[in-house]
Amino acid sequence: MSDLPKTAPAIVTVKFGGPENMEVRDIPVDLPKAGEILIRVRAAGLNRADAAQREGHYPPPKGSSEIMGLECAGEVAAIGDGVTGFKLGDRVCALLAGGGYATYCAVPAIQALPLPKGFSFEQGAAIMETYCTVWTNVFERGRLQKGERLLVHGGSSGIGTSAVALAAALGAEVYATAGTAEKCQACVDLGAKRAINYKTEDYVEVIKAETGDGVDVVLDMVGGDYLARDLSIMRLEGRHVSIAALGGNTAEIPIFTMMLKRLTITGSTLRARTPEQKGAVVRGIHETVWPLFESGRIAPVIDSVMPLADAAAAHRRIESSAHIGKIILKVD
Repeated sequence: MSDLPKTAPAIVTVKFGGPENMEVRDIPVDLPKAGEILIRVRAAGLNRADAAQREGHYPPPKGSSEIMGLECAGEVAAIGDGVTGFKLGDRVCALLAGGGYATYCAVPAIQALPLPKGFSFEQGAAIMETYCTVWTNVFERGRLQKGERLLVHGGSSGIGTSAVALAAALGAEVYATAGTAEKCQACVDLGAKRAINYKTEDYVEVIKAETGDGVDVVLDMVGGDYLARDLSIMRLEGRHVSIAALGGNTAEIPIFTMMLKRLTITGSTLRARTPEQKGAVVRGIHETVWPLFESGRIAPVIDSVMPLADAAAAHRRIESSAHIGKIILKVD
């Protein structure tokens, strides 16, 4: 621990607003508290929540780092009191409440995992927020089972590509929506039975034609008028799970449709959960997803890798929606 620098570079938001308000500054490197490990970050994953935080719309949980970044990968640089199962130099990846856009980041040890065998740091930085989100929403709240049908909106996003790949690998019949032919093809390549270009096709009509009686689970990051449309194509006892509202924060619910089909409408966020709750999700993906990574059955889709100093450009790319999969910041 004595070899740690007193300060190290991180991306700081100078004021709320656009990407131009981000800059590299040296910040203090703090030792990990009891139950934590300190990670020498080598790569950090971008998420749309980072842009919302930068704009002032998504503050970190109380007591968490003000630095953006919900997932990272790197090496264990220091170990807090009471931590077992890790040693200095271990290659790890972690789910964070914040702090990933930095050279060093402290995290509760129960939110960290060994890097999957054969994975690069960039791959490790692409999995924790997305696969934890997919696991807790699609498989825990949505209760997706082998042989059931899943519809993923935003199928070419970081979360979308993870959901398509994981659900297909675990035996579900997957459908996805995306906004270009290239993005639709990416979803099919990951295991989707059909990808629907929502700009040129009506996904409701396509799902009806393809399935006859609809889908069992919907993973929705659009919100707005998608909710009622989704409910119209759900099977009996279907589960609709909301994880974002990019298309609008309010919706009208056709109550009679919900009653007749005995539907469940739910949703969740991950960031505000306690370390213990996050640790339970992390254990779930370690048991279920790590074997799929290490056998080569699935892998994270990486759109691009940029230096930490180019975080503003990375934010512009994720906000453009031009990406397919994850955008990664490399930390030297």
